[in-house]
Amino acid sequence: MNTVQRTNDFREITFGRRSVKLYDPEIKISREEMTEILAGATRAPSSVNMQPWRFVVIESQEGKEKLAELARFNKTQVLTSSAVIAVFVDMNNAEYMDEIFGKAVELGYMPQEVKDMQLKAVKPYYANLPASDLRDVNLIDAGLVSMQLMLVARSFGYDTNPIGGYEKDQIAEAFDLDKDRYQPIMLISIGKAAKEGYPSYRLPVETVTTWK
Repeated sequence: MNTVQRTNDFREITFGRRSVKLYDPEIKISREEMTEILAGATRAPSSVNMQPWRFVVIESQEGKEKLAELARFNKTQVLTSSAVIAVFVDMNNAEYMDEIFGKAVELGYMPQEVKDMQLKAVKPYYANLPASDLRDVNLIDAGLVSMQLMLVARSFGYDTNPIGGYEKDQIAEAFDLDKDRYQPIMLISIGKAAKEGYPSYRLPVETVTTWK
């Protein structure tokens, strides 16, 4: 792929994205393809590689109808999409620390001595981290994985829309999750747009950037 083609693909994936409110309800995404999209999303950067993100893929009609009652101002996106991905953070994600670092050694990504050194430093850090600080760290990772999910979905030819308007205090329990452990970040609807999304004004780079 030449530089021009890469540039055009990047512009199509990023600059061309618009807020989608209506999807083609006949388009379904297979679990195999959705798994590929999620796998691509989880390559996003993560602080100390702790990967706190967790996903609930709401694809059944029953699941979407339940979600629609919790996202009353976004019912159209929920009900017409192929699926809605609810992004949560696992506040007990440190439980996976040994598995993450152990697998890194097993796969040859990290020497054993580096693993031992990392765990010696990271375990007490996480054990003593206030819940509010841990949530701040996890929110950054969840934001990164969410944006990457949307970009990966676009590369597969699908449209997405992030949704922040829903009953955050009810969604975990509605989908059988421990609401104290699994805290909601956003919903991401995904499918094929039935109607072109509307554009939005963005502040110019000169307004949001300072050069030093």
